[in-house]
Amino acid sequence: MDDPIKEVRLPSGQVRYRFVIDVGKHPNGKRRQLTITKESETEARAEHARIVTAKANGTLILPSKITVAEWLDQWLEMKRRDTEETTINTYRRTLLHVYDRLGPTRLQELTTDQVRDCIDDIVARGRRSGGRKGTRLAASTGEYILNRFREALNAAVTRQLRGTNPARGVRVSREDKKLDKRLRPKVKPWSPREVQHFVAGMEGDRLEAPLLLSLMGLRPAEVVGLKWEYLDLRLATLEIVVTRTMSGNCDVVEKDAKTEAGERALPVPDPVVYALKKFKLQQAREKLAAGEVYTDTGWVVVDELGLPLNTRDLREHAYRLMAALRMRQVRLYDARHSCLSYLANNGVPDHILAAWAGHTDASFTKKRYVHVDVEDMRGAAETWGEFHGGGM
Repeated sequence: MDDPIKEVRLPSGQVRYRFVIDVGKHPNGKRRQLTITKESETEARAEHARIVTAKANGTLILPSKITVAEWLDQWLEMKRRDTEETTINTYRRTLLHVYDRLGPTRLQELTTDQVRDCIDDIVARGRRSGGRKGTRLAASTGEYILNRFREALNAAVTRQLRGTNPARGVRVSREDKKLDKRLRPKVKPWSPREVQHFVAGMEGDRLEAPLLLSLMGLRPAEVVGLKWEYLDLRLATLEIVVTRTMSGNCDVVEKDAKTEAGERALPVPDPVVYALKKFKLQQAREKLAAGEVYTDTGWVVVDELGLPLNTRDLREHAYRLMAALRMRQVRLYDARHSCLSYLANNGVPDHILAAWAGHTDASFTKKRYVHVDVEDMRGAAETWGEFHGGGM
């Protein structure tokens, strides 16, 4: 067999060592070859052996001029196969920061230092709009961006466009997290006492029933996605079948429940059943009063003319009610945390808690949604007091 390593003399008189090796085929079916030139014969033979071994193992990374921006475009297109369009749009908006900073960089030349510097800069001055443009982003936002970018780079490794993922060991810095904690104190979900105050204060409100559904742990998109056909007020049950989410805070997107676990049936507590019955009667009166201008859509959460309300409408209505009751404002979604915390702290088993929340993983439910405040630990203090007193 001919020696693949050839000695080459350059016009300058210097000697180099070169080999040409087959590495597969182009998309058009033509043979693809690499030409490698090294300064020494030893280097050339080592590189030739490495390529031959990598080909045999299926781990050969071929040179590519694809940029980070081009790869992100390809990755987002691939994700469309098993990801909802609203999620794809969220990913693309999230990765705009990376497009801006690293887009022109060759994918195969991207380093861990570049990824780390990018994330540090995003957190430090990543805000893109509004009067605070160029100011800090929340550390959690930086982590979300990093997680999406890491996922895209993992796919590049799988596609053999890179040998390693340069984002693998990158984290939002500890200093940024500490600063973020000082600048953005985390808003605690309502305590059971605050929930009870809100429930009492919204009695008689037109949207009392939808707000009670939020307080029993439904996601806002699940509340506004309910139709009367999904409710059985006689058996006191409801089904989560579809959700109505907001895209870009302006367009409503109707879609299936978030996950298979999210598509679930739930028992409805008696106070909520009563509020729903009142709301249905209220809508019947509104339909009669409006006459032909009323639109009978079948949705539960509608305005006085039957038109469906969206999550923003429900949120803003809740905020106005909180202000009127002089309560601290929390996201309506955080009512879900309050509900699940109360259920967990009052003995509801983990598997029931996860099913109620629409999760497949009970540990995720408890880690993400269950919070323990000082009053929840009051019983522990009393138990300790009995122990201490018993030892005297």
